[in-house]
Amino acid sequence: PPYNYIDDQGAAVGWDYDTFNAICALINCTPIFEVTSWDGMLIAIASGEFDVAADGITYTAERDESVDFSQLYQSYDETLLVRDAEDRFTTVDELLALPDFMVGTQIGTTNEITAHAVFGADHTRSFDTFGAAIEALLNDDVDALVVDRPAAEGYIEAQGGMRTIEESLSGVQGLAFAFPSGSTLIASVNAAMDRMIADGTWNDIYRAWF
Repeated sequence: PPYNYIDDQGAAVGWDYDTFNAICALINCTPIFEVTSWDGMLIAIASGEFDVAADGITYTAERDESVDFSQLYQSYDETLLVRDAEDRFTTVDELLALPDFMVGTQIGTTNEITAHAVFGADHTRSFDTFGAAIEALLNDDVDALVVDRPAAEGYIEAQGGMRTIEESLSGVQGLAFAFPSGSTLIASVNAAMDRMIADGTWNDIYRAWF
């Protein structure tokens, strides 16, 4: 959450679903949503297994070499997610000064890259899903998580017991939808995004989830 998750009733919900349903309503398509693992998703996109990926994907020049991207749709920063009761540190430097610590993240993400760069691979534990990383944090198995701030706020609202630190870890970055290289769908999706921004639909969906 808030991008996509399974709610208490077992329904697939979130910003990604509402946004792509609205995009398809404008460009005359029917979205078929398929959940897949994060670490293999961009590889599957590059090979044409999917037409588009929507999962809070950060644009990077390295990723742009294997897949194409839509226009950016959201800027964000990375932060540390910690337990509510955490009182040993409030900054990155204070965490680094602890004699022994472990930072959690999700495998294959830009968060993992940031965690390795800031804290070192020996102090980073990567999980297959971010939900598993959240569980590890709440169970005191890790001291903090490196996470995109919007996703952190979504988990805080959904589960409670956690908070973020104010400090940013790597500056402002941008999210975009990913497509197979040369996809003719990109121009249509960008046009739909522009239309939704102009008529207020984009802000309506954003406010519903953020």
